[in-house]
Amino acid sequence: MSATQQGAGEASGGLDVATLAKDLVVTAFLAAAIFGTTIAFKTETAAGGLSLETHFGTAAAIIAAVVIGRLILWLTLWRRPAGQSVSLVPEGLKAGFRAKTDAYGKFFGPTMLIFAVVFPFLPTTDRYLLDLGILILTYVMLGWGLNIVVGLAGLLDLGYVAFYAIGAYSYALLAQYFGLSFWICLPLAGILAAFWGIILGFPVLRLRGDYLAIVTLAFGEIIRVVLLNWYQFTGGPDGLSGIPRPTFFGLAFKRGEGNFADFFGLDYSSIHRIIFLYFLILILALVTNFVTNRLRRLPIGRAWEALREDEIACRSLGLNTTMVKLSAFAIGAMFAGFAGSFFATRQGFISPESFTFIESALILAIVVLGGMGSQVGVVIASICMIGGFEIFREAEQFRMLIFGLAMVVIMVWRPRGLISTREPSIFIKSKKGVSADMVAQGEGH
Repeated sequence: MSATQQGAGEASGGLDVATLAKDLVVTAFLAAAIFGTTIAFKTETAAGGLSLETHFGTAAAIIAAVVIGRLILWLTLWRRPAGQSVSLVPEGLKAGFRAKTDAYGKFFGPTMLIFAVVFPFLPTTDRYLLDLGILILTYVMLGWGLNIVVGLAGLLDLGYVAFYAIGAYSYALLAQYFGLSFWICLPLAGILAAFWGIILGFPVLRLRGDYLAIVTLAFGEIIRVVLLNWYQFTGGPDGLSGIPRPTFFGLAFKRGEGNFADFFGLDYSSIHRIIFLYFLILILALVTNFVTNRLRRLPIGRAWEALREDEIACRSLGLNTTMVKLSAFAIGAMFAGFAGSFFATRQGFISPESFTFIESALILAIVVLGGMGSQVGVVIASICMIGGFEIFREAEQFRMLIFGLAMVVIMVWRPRGLISTREPSIFIKSKKGVSADMVAQGEGH
């Protein structure tokens, strides 16, 4: 909050009308400058060229909403005596909600797992919902993989999509040039992605914070540009098509004798392949979660968390920070490679446009929104963000605006993520949740 706002609040909780009016006028001017140019005017394709359409009413409504929101902040959060915090939610309600979440929180994970298993067989589940479920699970897996690097080791990685792309292209190229099946290419894609994770890790061993983020961002863009320009090998902007589909122990999901439907005596349906892909990505995501949780309890996992808390103290304890960082990059990249291999076989076509910086930003937003280091938080954030994109698909150009506003609100309301408690990896007598305020955010803060 600015000094002017603080001064207005210090006057016995009163309001300086002149200061308030000046602030609202500036807010209206800035909102008009932003939304007046992005919302009020829109170009549409017309016969013979482009036509300009105006939406002044919509832009005015958004500007008014911004000004009213600013006024509400002045009347609530910013109107308080000096040194006294004011909460919009009563403390009793907060305590009751916290008690309920603590009581039922342990059942959330098993309940979500049971729902995920029975989801394809619900009467309301159709092809569209199955595809959406596959997409959400893919981002859950990517979020859990990035959580190792960002949440546990505290290394801010803005180029995570590069390993996703390496996994996808590894499977596509191995299948195209060597005729290898999905089940052989899957571990190879993970190994190749982990190898590139180590290659990225070496140059950034001495970098921290913003510099680390810039280098990882550059690495992601380098991979994308190479894929875009190496036309003879990767297909360039045309991408790679005709990527083989996975089989169920050699049984293809096609019509005819000897295939999946014929072997099990079922009527052929294209939904069989979709259900198989759904359970495949569900198993891959669960394996990622299981391995991450096991590693977190091993010495390497505790070394990651020590690195996140304080790298100097980590060195003073005799830990090899070089190996700790490289292991985090390699294991996180491996899971991204697995997810990329699945993405390639599901889509049947890949191109560099599928692996832009926006994907890295989305995966990082899922990790931060859910709570860095929280596995359950990644699941909730993936459902909210990926499912929310589909809910607001009809909003067209307002969709990103709505999500940007939602992210700002969440970060103000829950600055440490939706799940603000962390379970200790090691404890003496009993396991108790630790507030996220007691946990460092690593070199990305």
